[in-house]
Amino acid sequence: MRPPAPLGAIRHLAALARYGDLGAYARQIQRLGGCERPVRMEGHRLDVHAATGEIVREITDTDLPAGQLLIRCNNRRATRCTACAEVYRKDTFHLVTAGLSGGKGIGPAVAQHPRVFATFTAPSFGPVHNRPTGGRCRCGRAHPEDDPALGTPLDPDRYDYRAAVLWNAHAGALWARFTTYLRQQLASRAGITRTALRHSVKVSYAKVAEYQRRGAVHFHAVIRLDGPEGAEDNPPPWATTELLTDAIRTAARLAETPGPILGGRPYAFRFGKQLDIRPIRSADFAGTSELSSRAVAAYIAKYATKGAETAGTLDRPIRNPITDLIGAQVTDHARQLILTCWHLGARPELEALRLRKWAHMLGFRGHFSTKSRAYSVTLGALRQERANHNEALTRARAAEAGHPLPDPDTVLVLSHWRFAGVGWTAAERLVAHGSPPPTTARPSTAFDVPLLDPTGDLN
Repeated sequence: MRPPAPLGAIRHLAALARYGDLGAYARQIQRLGGCERPVRMEGHRLDVHAATGEIVREITDTDLPAGQLLIRCNNRRATRCTACAEVYRKDTFHLVTAGLSGGKGIGPAVAQHPRVFATFTAPSFGPVHNRPTGGRCRCGRAHPEDDPALGTPLDPDRYDYRAAVLWNAHAGALWARFTTYLRQQLASRAGITRTALRHSVKVSYAKVAEYQRRGAVHFHAVIRLDGPEGAEDNPPPWATTELLTDAIRTAARLAETPGPILGGRPYAFRFGKQLDIRPIRSADFAGTSELSSRAVAAYIAKYATKGAETAGTLDRPIRNPITDLIGAQVTDHARQLILTCWHLGARPELEALRLRKWAHMLGFRGHFSTKSRAYSVTLGALRQERANHNEALTRARAAEAGHPLPDPDTVLVLSHWRFAGVGWTAAERLVAHGSPPPTTARPSTAFDVPLLDPTGDLN
């Protein structure tokens, strides 16, 4: 049964209906598209005619129906804001699809370039409960898919928590080292120098990071071979999918990045032995064992909105491991990884890894979704295209209402907005969602302080 609406929210809406513009209030909120934690801004905007200096439009926060400017939080994480994460997922899908099948300024010929979908895993830090395809777990049980024991160590006392945390912290550097080795291997197989390779082939990729249940990061990547000019340029005939696959296998085996020396033990990090590489043949294949472009794009986009929550940890930074972990829905395994980050983060020689800041991410501080420059369109370009579309709609509606907006080419926009809070008031939540805040959650107010957001098992 839905809880009753707060009396204050009802009074607020009733006053607006009587003395204000409830429709404008509702439109301002509905423009947020279901954002769960909108950012509230105070300030003003002036539109000034560039030639005459005339103020053609003035907007202040007090003129807005909500008394403040409300903007979407644009958080990519589905655990923080489902609506904004869905926008990010769709943008990532279009970005990856454009690099596989063309579109968004990329020609369709890119679909004929050699490309594969590869999964790079972490090494073992100790045996964990799993669901092997060939039988039972090492513990002797057949775990169901939703068993919370999956991914946890068989013997926590012997699990290498230090190496697990440091692996996550060095995973991004290892990927960069891999891309260098990949170019070396391509040149070796082509029988040319690395300098000549740059004038023959460009390696393009889009990748996403995913957490295994054991809390270790692994990467899913689309890797493509282009001509030297990028996506619009065909690679030479010797650049085949088979050659690319072979080069990836060797580069993944050879790539290594050095780590710290702790207690006399030198750490160095490599990818795990499990490496899966599958060719992407066409955008239209379906019902076969081969991957389609659309399936790969959907898979990568899905994980672009996830964080470390699949590993049983938190989705926000930790300021104090004692107070922040009390009562938190964190597994014992994730808790130990977090505490390991916290303890290692106090060591001066590990300061550059910022392990305390990224303890909730189990040490990983890289971007979850990345791409090479020439792979396809950027997320920024997709967002700008959407902004231009929305601006055109706004101008069309204003013209239909008899209040045409000035030509943007003749107007200077002077604005100053400052942060005023995040979240819904009770009245806004009623308008946006038709219900008051859930009684099981901490109510979100206009004065909530947002947490900085950092930017998804084979074992």
